[in-house]
This record gives sequence, C-alpha cells and structure tokens, in this order.
Amino acid sequence: MADKMDVDAVSGAREEETVGPAPDLPPERIIINNFDLIRQAVDAFDSRFILRALRSISTLRKSDKFAEAIVQGVRTAFPKPTMGARKVLEDMLPENVTAMQNGTSSSGEDKKRDGSTEEQQLPEIWAYLGILVQVYLYDSQQFQDGADFSTNFVEKIRSWNRRTLDQIGAKAYFYYSLFHESLDPKPPSKQSPVIEVRPKLLAALRSAVLRKDNDTQAAATVLLLRNYIITADITQADLLVAQTQFPSAASNNQVCRYLYYLGRIRAIQLAYTEAHDHLESATRKSPTAGPAVGFYQQSMKLLIVVELLMGDIPERSVFRQPALETALYPYFKLVQAVRVGDLQAFLRCVTNNEGQFRKDGTYTLILRLRQNVIKTGVRMLSLSYSRISLRDICTRLHISSEESAEYITAKAIRDGVIEATLDHQNGHMVTNPQRDAYSTTEPSEAFHARIEALLNLRDECVMAMRYPMNKHRQELSEAAKAREREKELAKEIIEGEGDDADGDEGGFEGM
Repeated sequence: MADKMDVDAVSGAREEETVGPAPDLPPERIIINNFDLIRQAVDAFDSRFILRALRSISTLRKSDKFAEAIVQGVRTAFPKPTMGARKVLEDMLPENVTAMQNGTSSSGEDKKRDGSTEEQQLPEIWAYLGILVQVYLYDSQQFQDGADFSTNFVEKIRSWNRRTLDQIGAKAYFYYSLFHESLDPKPPSKQSPVIEVRPKLLAALRSAVLRKDNDTQAAATVLLLRNYIITADITQADLLVAQTQFPSAASNNQVCRYLYYLGRIRAIQLAYTEAHDHLESATRKSPTAGPAVGFYQQSMKLLIVVELLMGDIPERSVFRQPALETALYPYFKLVQAVRVGDLQAFLRCVTNNEGQFRKDGTYTLILRLRQNVIKTGVRMLSLSYSRISLRDICTRLHISSEESAEYITAKAIRDGVIEATLDHQNGHMVTNPQRDAYSTTEPSEAFHARIEALLNLRDECVMAMRYPMNKHRQELSEAAKAREREKELAKEIIEGEGDDADGDEGGFEGM
C-alpha cells in the first residue's frame, strides 16, 4: 500500500546530486580529498563545502572497493588503533576487509596532512565517515546492523550543536528511518519498527527548531510525514502539518518531498483542489531525468488521479514524455475510460492493473473514480441529446435501475457537472442550452492562476539565490579604506599646494 507507493519516490530522489569528483580518482583518494573540503567548511563556516563532499557519495557507492575505501579513510583520519571513534566505525565493516587493511598505511603526505590531533578529532570528519558506513550497510542490505548503528549515530550527532553538521545530520536521519522501514514486519503493520523511530524524529525536530537547523528540521518533518502515511495515520500527519512550519530555506529536494506528502494527505482528505496545487508544485520543482526520475513518475501518477477526481482530463502530451511513457501506461488507459465515461472499460482497467495501482498507493483513490466515470457518461449524453429518458441512461451507462440513474443525474446537476433539469413524471433528463464560456469569468480565472504560478516561481528563485557570507563586512571595510585613501590624497594635495607656493615666492625674490 502506502509503503510500496513511496519506495520509488524516496529511492529515486535519494541522491540529491550526481555531480561528484573526477571518476578516474580511486575511491579512497576521493574520501581523503573530501576531508579537506570538510576542514574548509569548518574554517570558513560555509556549509557548501560539506554539500560538495556529500555529493560524491553517489560516485563512491558505485565502486567495487567501497568498503576498502571506507576503511582506508577511517585509518587515515584516525591513525591510532586505540581510538574509540575508529573502532565504532570499523566494527560495522566486514572483518576480512579490515584484516586486509591492517598492513596498509596512509602515505607520507596524508600523515603530514592528517597528523594533528585537532584535525583528527573534527566531529564533521567522523560524522561523514559514519554516513559512508550507513550507505555501505544499506547497499549490502544489512538492515538490522544498519538500524542498530544508526540509532547511536544520530544520537551522537544530535549531542553536537554545530551548524557545520546540519547537512550531515539530515542525511543520517534519512538513513536511520530507511533502515527501520526495511525491517520486518513492514508497514502498514502496526507492529512495524517504523513506529519506534517517531520519538527520535520528534526530538530531532524540536532540537532543530530551537537551534535554527533548517536542514535537519526539513528532513525530520518529511520523514515524520512519510512515517505517518505509510502506517495510514493520516490524522496524525495532518496534525503535524498544522502545528509545524516547514522551513523556507530548505533544499529543493526536501521541498519536493514535503509537497508530495502534503498532496497525498489532502487527496485522502477529499481536498482535491489543495492536493492538486501541492502536487503540481512538486512536479514542477522535481528533476525530470537522472536518479530522481522515480520521484517525478510517482508524483505524476498521483497528480493524474487527483485531476480525474476533480473532473479534469490530463493532457495527452503528459503521457508522451520519454520518462513517463512506460510508467504511466496503465494510467493512460484509465484516463481513456474516464474521458468517454465507459464504466465497463474503467472496471476492466482497474481489474487488470490492480497490482500496479496498489503498489503505487493510488488504488483506493482510483476506486473513488467510479462516480466520476458515471458523471462523465451523463455529461457526454447531455451534450449529445437535448432530451433522454432515464431508461436509456441505464442502458448506455450500465446502471442497474432507473432510481440509481435519477440519483446520479440529480447529483451531477447539483455539482455543476451538467446544466439540465429532471422531468420526474415522464422520466426524462432535459438539457439546458449551453452558454458561451467566454461570457463567464472562467478564462480570466485560468489566466490569473497561471500568472500567480509564475510570480510564485519568481519569488522562490529570488529566495534561493546565494550570496557570499559576510559580504556586508567586506563592503564596510572597503568603504573605510576608500575614506582613508581620500583623506591621504586630500592631505597630499594640501601639502603639495603649500610646497608650490613656497617655491613660487623663492623664485620671485631671486628674480
């Protein structure tokens, strides 16, 4: 159900960026080079260097010698075997790899660079190596060991109140939650281990809000929403959204996930208009290619179902995109059945693709479309006939009785799907003449919605712009230096004028 529906959404968007170091470097050299980036981040108090180090994970995890590279990195950063930080990390790695690496040592350059005690004990370097261990355990499917390690790992990170650890901590909580989701019994079972991680995630959210840690706050909020949704605790998810505020400075990937989960919550609560707005924003922000294409496909599937529930028909161009053509084929058949109001074709499509719909987590929403299919059929009949009997409606739409047809038609008239009246005595539906759409406010409302979306996109782009840190201080110092130069220049001019005047007087007397 909901646990399966979001696996692609999370795993597809798991790696924020695929940009990494040059692929010809060995993995152990990449890890050691990342130590320099982490030190620069600590010295300059600039988290962008941390982000560059984390981006290389997608390159490292593809290497066949990933575990050996982690061991080499751990022993380069912590050369003494008696160090507790080194032992914690090595205990999670294969024994044959650690035994094989016992005879190896770092080069003289690395010893010189990593020899100081202060550099060896940087919490950021240890936490970065801990993230690599988490990735290795997850890729090797050691979920129980990964859950045990991550439980202590996130507590250690939370005990350090350092802003240079924010992005590393956010990624640590992500894998912490992912490990527990992979343990048996899996969600939506109420005995699933995912329920046990909620107190830690809530504690992390409280600490992040107090410390103004936007990265951890956004990650904890998204993970809690996912946790509630996969166990079908929609009420608790709605309370979390109502009582918390998502940080505006969160990364684009976290914003996309937050909007996706918010759209799913609103769709389940029958608030289709809000759900459509959130899902549309999520699909616009998400990448359409690369590792995150799974998230884009999952968002589009849910968006299509919500549009159908709203009574709209998605454009055919959506299904022609290369990244969506194969994934959305069952939904294309579904849209075709809903568009013409063919109830039998709709039921066949749902039956044939029930497994796929359940995996995507849209099956229960699709079952709600039955009434929409019938309403669409009634609308098609109202466009074709100015007067039609209820018996003919039953025959064409495969409805069991005239009473049901009358009820469905009356509800369609009340909802504004069709403009018609019911002749109860004669058993007919009489269609009213259609009016010109351009005589209403509908075109202007659609134009206004597009303008509002573009203005919101422009505001978000302005807010996402990066500026150099302490730039104002540099400008103040430069202005002070400019004033000093002006004073010196004015002083030199005055002294120069005085010297010229003295020279002129002496010359005149001589003449």
